[in-house]
Amino acid sequence: MDRRRMTAIGVLVAAAGAAAAVTLPSFAGENAAPRTGSPAARGGVAPELVGALARDLSLTPDQAVARLRTERRAAGTVAKLRTELGEDYGGSWLSADGATLTVAVADPAGAARVTAAGAVPKQVDRGVRELDAVKSRLDSAGRQATPDIAGWYVDVTTNSVVVLAQPGAEPAGRRFAEASGVPAGSVRVKTASEAPRPLFDVRGGDAFFINNAGRCSVGFPVVGGFVTAGHCGRPGDRTTGSNRVAQGTFKASSFPGDDWAVVEVNGDWTPQGVVNDFNGGTVPVNGATEAPVGASVCRSGSTTGTHCGVIQAKNATVNYPEGTVTGLTRTNVCAEPGDSGGAWLSGDQAQGVTSGGSGDCTQGGVTFFQPVTEILQRNNLTLVTANGQSAPSAPPADATAPPATAAPSGEPSAPPAGEACAGQVSRTGQVAAGRAQNQPDGRWFRADAGTQEACLQASDGVRATLELQRFTGAGFHTVAGADTADGMARLTADTPAGVYRYRVVGRAGSGDYTLAFSAR
Repeated sequence: MDRRRMTAIGVLVAAAGAAAAVTLPSFAGENAAPRTGSPAARGGVAPELVGALARDLSLTPDQAVARLRTERRAAGTVAKLRTELGEDYGGSWLSADGATLTVAVADPAGAARVTAAGAVPKQVDRGVRELDAVKSRLDSAGRQATPDIAGWYVDVTTNSVVVLAQPGAEPAGRRFAEASGVPAGSVRVKTASEAPRPLFDVRGGDAFFINNAGRCSVGFPVVGGFVTAGHCGRPGDRTTGSNRVAQGTFKASSFPGDDWAVVEVNGDWTPQGVVNDFNGGTVPVNGATEAPVGASVCRSGSTTGTHCGVIQAKNATVNYPEGTVTGLTRTNVCAEPGDSGGAWLSGDQAQGVTSGGSGDCTQGGVTFFQPVTEILQRNNLTLVTANGQSAPSAPPADATAPPATAAPSGEPSAPPAGEACAGQVSRTGQVAAGRAQNQPDGRWFRADAGTQEACLQASDGVRATLELQRFTGAGFHTVAGADTADGMARLTADTPAGVYRYRVVGRAGSGDYTLAFSAR
């Protein structure tokens, strides 16, 4: 392959700033339904988010909405070019005003594709996979990093990996890079007074509590619970809500290495697809499309409210006192103790949960978040969204379903009088008007091509709809449905092979139900 090489980027020592540490915002969708009566959304974006973005990025509300629209388009362009360019993709970033998307290419032949997609090409020395490989070498040598090395991350804007060293520790940073065996010129050492640490706050506050002691913030609701930071708790730890009512239990946790955890809530708590804006309202969550470097991002915190900034880098490694955490996203958003585990949004798209950082919201600072998509995939979770069209964590590649248009609709049939539901698989649950549950167990199943049959039996006084939904790559879409009549609903549908789930939607009344369905 004919690659045109640029001048090697030598080891650079630059000045940076900020100190202290952080733990992020609280997420209030767990203990309350979304508020009503809030101002109308601007351009489909919650007004609370528009206001925070305008304040922190010095924009007018119209400019904030326009920026979010541009960033959404840029995210789609990046996804397309990453696939087309393959190993020659060198990363992408938005300009400071969010108006220009630059895409780095390691082969000049790819520049035409970038230009055709409406972005600006930049010739670089290394593709992003090569940069990730360099960072992986540093990760492998992470135990050799001294405490005065704050971390390291891939910086696509300079086509290098940056090692952060505290003032006076630059030689230690260079020695660390050299000892890892990374190629010369692929690493820069940058001076920074950051001293990141996980921000676990033991003070009381409007969030959730761990073992009736420490406090953290809820990240994003998932079916059956929520995700948060791993340093907040360990499997078996019990949680209570901000109202001190028993809430749930930590089912999974990873820290250090990663910084994520999953809390399973009890039946008294209902996950909602919203983020608390701590200004009397909520912000909707409608997906988890990853935003590019340079995109605006906002977080909501129980200590500091909603604050915004931009994504500075991805795949960052942070050398906390408790151990190294890798794969984080670096931002210039401020945060303070009490915010750990909280939610990060770009527009209405979930981005991650707060890990830690440096600084405060008086002087400013740097904050890192754990990407939410990794948490969903690692734990096979389904994100709860305001629009109800959330995808599962990520069905394996061999489970990819064909286009939604290929799925035929099924016709419900009336149940024989007095006949109970029966099937290869059965699940029970509770439903109420305006509520919905996904089965089996809030997740999904794979089915071969053929006929699917299901039966829903609800208690007296309950009216419900049984829906069969198919995953199309962009979300779940209903392909068959049946309403209860005399407490019973049946549906039969001829469907192609793919990933499916059943959805029980309450229409009137409340009570128990039994769902039985075929499994192929």
